[in-house]
Amino acid sequence: MSSPESVTSSITVLAENIGGIDSSEVTLQPGVNVLTGRNATNRTSFLQTIMAALGSRRSSLKGDADAGRAELEFDGEQYERYLERRNGEVVFDGDPYLDDPELADLFAFLLESNEARRAVRRGDELRELIMRPIDTDEIEAEISTLEAEKRDLDDRLERLEQLDSELPGLESKKRELEDEIETTTEEIADLEDELEAFDLDVEASRDRKAEIESAFADLQTARTELESIEYDLETERESYAELERERDELEAELEAFDDDHESADRLEGRIQELRARKRSLDTTVSELQSVIRFNEERLADDGFELDLEDHVESADEDDGDITEQLLADDDVVCWTCGSQVGRNRIESTLERLRSLRQEQLEERSELQAQIDELSSRRKEIRERTQRRGKIETRLSAIDDELERREQRIEELDTEVEQQQARIDELESEAEAFENAEYGDVIDTHRELNRLELELEGLEDDQDDVQARIEEIEDKIEERSELEDRREGVEAELTDLRTRVDRIEENAVDAFNEHMESILSILEYRNIDRIWIDRREKTVREGRQKVTRTAFDLHIVRSTDDGATYEDTVDHLSESEREVTGLVFALAGYLVHDVYEIVPFMLLDSLEAIDSTRIADLIEYFEEHVDCLVVALLREDAEALSDEYAYVREI
Repeated sequence: MSSPESVTSSITVLAENIGGIDSSEVTLQPGVNVLTGRNATNRTSFLQTIMAALGSRRSSLKGDADAGRAELEFDGEQYERYLERRNGEVVFDGDPYLDDPELADLFAFLLESNEARRAVRRGDELRELIMRPIDTDEIEAEISTLEAEKRDLDDRLERLEQLDSELPGLESKKRELEDEIETTTEEIADLEDELEAFDLDVEASRDRKAEIESAFADLQTARTELESIEYDLETERESYAELERERDELEAELEAFDDDHESADRLEGRIQELRARKRSLDTTVSELQSVIRFNEERLADDGFELDLEDHVESADEDDGDITEQLLADDDVVCWTCGSQVGRNRIESTLERLRSLRQEQLEERSELQAQIDELSSRRKEIRERTQRRGKIETRLSAIDDELERREQRIEELDTEVEQQQARIDELESEAEAFENAEYGDVIDTHRELNRLELELEGLEDDQDDVQARIEEIEDKIEERSELEDRREGVEAELTDLRTRVDRIEENAVDAFNEHMESILSILEYRNIDRIWIDRREKTVREGRQKVTRTAFDLHIVRSTDDGATYEDTVDHLSESEREVTGLVFALAGYLVHDVYEIVPFMLLDSLEAIDSTRIADLIEYFEEHVDCLVVALLREDAEALSDEYAYVREI
């Protein structure tokens, strides 16, 4: 968007085939410019010319022209906009003042067709209009990112909490193992002392002792090897059992799949059909909007200008009543056939067109909801198909792994049997040494062998427990940092979640404040106060119900005896609706600081307010805008200052 410029020099406006204008060039001045004259003098078309040059697309091309141009020149800069009719649509090109005219369209270009004014007249919900210029998408994206991070932090802290609860048991187990190791070590030392105390003086006895020690050493080695084989066997059996459990779970999950579910390809075809229908509705809605806007603008200009005076010159003076009838305020010249038509008939047709467009919009919303639902179902089907494929692949791998492990278990069973046979053999050899002379020595060797194996197992268990304790302690050191980060994330989330609420509350408060100020300037006796109330409501989005905020417009009125009561827009008269819509749109201009974006304000269709109040309103807003252009009937301009610039011919 272009940076705002201060208008300090005269302003030249050039229009070619805009609205009802063939060709015109008008000079405006900084400050207030008043376009005066009777109806159907192209004042609205002139305002549309300024809008087009500033960047708006809500300007119309002359009905009998294929191309038009709007040009705006001030302070040495020139802004041009070209309009061309292509395939039944008006295409805009050129170098306008604004890159994005949305804010100005809403709250600076306040013609009768202005969206903000019309929304109030229709009693529409106003949140979308008020919040549209405020970008909250970035906030919502940041909330989603932080929520994901908080879930991860919560999971990690929960795991640490579980680990922390494991530590006391591990410490207790460690102490028990230390005590057992100490006791076993002492017992081993005692047995070793006993063996040294045996008196085997003769050489033969020493040889016999060596044989005994060798036999028990072989036995100890064989038992150690058996323990190793049995450990491997137990590990294989546990792995086998785990694989069987996984296979059962996957087979149960596979059986749970519905083989008769919809085809993703069929759903894709249906989605494409609905999208094609939605695109068709988009085109229809756009065309209807163009037709409605064109007719609203024509109606605002009281139709096309026809030289009725030349038409009636040849008539007798007695035909004056007919001329007066043709120029009556309630009739306009039809811009399609050139005949005189009652304004009410055209407004009735316009209302039907608006109703038709609203029906098309509702149908489009329903189609979008169907598209969203079908897309969600299609995604679920595709994910289910992918999951089925993964399960089948995993089941095949599990079957192969079970077969391999079953074979390994059989091999280990055989090894256990063989090793046990070897141990039995070695034990038989050791028992052969048992006699009266060496019985005590053999018993001592056997007990020593058992304790040494037990000590080895206890030391292994101690190493495992110590390693687990150190692992947990290393991880728990992260807890403080993780908790600090989670607190920070929660604070950020709280701030972000309430930021949109605060933005909405501030916007509503600002609107209410400015509407009160503007209404006090108008001193409109039929309305005491206008304010917006912010409330929560539940709406359906796709297949879910979500909470959204709504902005309701309230009116306070007074009875003849001074009693006040609350009313709604639906109960207001047409002129009261016009005033309410204008007050809302003008408040939006101040709330969103539109004067910092575009140095122009355009006002039209102020007939619901008398001349004095119009003068007060213009005096209030001329302080905020470099160039205020207002279109008024002659009688409505009577109370305005003579210091303003007046344009009486376009």
